[in-house]
Amino acid sequence: MRQWHVRDLMTADVVSVREDARYREILDALDRNRVSALPVVDAEGRVAGVVSEADLLRAEGHPGDRPRLLPRLPGPPRPPDRTGTARELMTAPAVTIGPDEPVNRAARLIEGRRVKRLPVVDGERRLLGILSRRDLVRMHMRPDADIRADIVDGVLKHTLWITPSQVDVGVGDGVVELRGRVDRRTTAASAVRLAEQVPGVVRVVDRLAWDEDGPTTPGVVVHLP
Repeated sequence: MRQWHVRDLMTADVVSVREDARYREILDALDRNRVSALPVVDAEGRVAGVVSEADLLRAEGHPGDRPRLLPRLPGPPRPPDRTGTARELMTAPAVTIGPDEPVNRAARLIEGRRVKRLPVVDGERRLLGILSRRDLVRMHMRPDADIRADIVDGVLKHTLWITPSQVDVGVGDGVVELRGRVDRRTTAASAVRLAEQVPGVVRVVDRLAWDEDGPTTPGVVVHLP
């Protein structure tokens, strides 16, 4: 069964800014590329941090979305500082991930560290791409034909050694229907469980029969992910 990795979903053509980039240069890069944050790299292309719209808001004297332990005391507003560099404005160190890490680890990292994106780096922390929450969501919006191919090839043929003539796989709007006969009840259960794990699957309708303990009549059971 195919294992999805970060490199399968990341955006490789990623825009970054250098550590010495100034406020206006950062703002222009964010606006031009229609993104809310950019990786910050040093002269060797290594990721040093991430600079976001929230970081720029803090430079303007606004608190942004970073939590504070104590309430702000009344006082005159802080004047904006638009002279800082990316090194001074960025959030560091950046939470990064490698391209060969499994996608589920990336999802846990994004959730656990409460970040919206992960710069993808090599062993020297050089920038290779970026993985966002949107990329993870897009994984579940795959075409039905791609979902079916993963189930037929990855689940049935190469994991469970089930021939296409044994089980018919239908997919419509992410809903998978498995229909046919296999050797054992455990094989049928494994086919359903593995199909549920294929990215893009909404649910699996189990119409499988099996030969163990004599002939059986297939029932309809809907398995939710």
